[in-house]
Amino acid sequence: MRSRFAPSTTGEAHPGTLLSALLVWLDARAHHGQALLRLEDLDRTRVKSTWSAQLVDALAWLGLDWDETVIQSGRTPAHEAALDRLEAAGRLYPCTCSRADRTGGRRAPDGGWAYENTCRGKTLPPGGWRAVDVNLRVRLDDDRVELVDDGGLDLSQTPATDMGDPIVRRRDGVIAYQLAVVVDDADAGITHVVRGRDIAPSSATQVLLQRLLAVPTPRYRHHFLLLEQASGDKLAKLHGSIPFGELRARHTGEELCGLLAHAAGLVDVPAPCRPRDLVGTFDWSRVPASDHVARFDREGGLRIE
Repeated sequence: MRSRFAPSTTGEAHPGTLLSALLVWLDARAHHGQALLRLEDLDRTRVKSTWSAQLVDALAWLGLDWDETVIQSGRTPAHEAALDRLEAAGRLYPCTCSRADRTGGRRAPDGGWAYENTCRGKTLPPGGWRAVDVNLRVRLDDDRVELVDDGGLDLSQTPATDMGDPIVRRRDGVIAYQLAVVVDDADAGITHVVRGRDIAPSSATQVLLQRLLAVPTPRYRHHFLLLEQASGDKLAKLHGSIPFGELRARHTGEELCGLLAHAAGLVDVPAPCRPRDLVGTFDWSRVPASDHVARFDREGGLRIE
């Protein structure tokens, strides 16, 4: 078994980040497998080196260690080689459609706007994909993917129509998530992918990319999310509103581990503990499927409901 925790380094770590890292790590250690840390830092318009360093520090503070650390931005040759293979197969095409062009159209399973494959008929310029200065997409097969993850979540889709052909290289030259994650997982020999269920709608698209590149499909599992009370009764994905700096000022690593373990159903009371204390009794059957709400104040600290 070989798993990975692959956070984007576009902001401070928060409780949702650390929850996902803990579950990935426990799953690998409980099955005597390996756990890899991959820092996803391709989006140069949003990433900061200080956030990468802080994330590594936060994971160590929580008590997590890794068998290998990969910096995604150092993998450009592998990503470009994948684009070469897709070009040779006649799968790439330039796309001039903007996000505004899709707005108001058909909803995709991830809640965004589906792409209608408008530019599928376009061909690459004489210089190939490297000469494209707009978004670059890959033409998927129009196949339905039947897929259920290890937690019983149905991931089945016909991605080419439900989501639309994915962007694999942005107009600014950044390799897009869908391609990078498939290439990086394959090259690292990842057998199990554990991640939040907000990413679940991407799974079928990634399976079709795996087939185009002739690489294995790992096993998937998608866990519950921590949400925040954004406004009124509306819940939103927790991101940035409870930064690591404030968590660390209020809690020890063992205290936070206990809070996250309790939210995940792994302990009966939210008492301080270390990740290694949880390995022997870790079982996915104890982890709830429903999302939790996280609240924080400097006096009471983190509360997960």
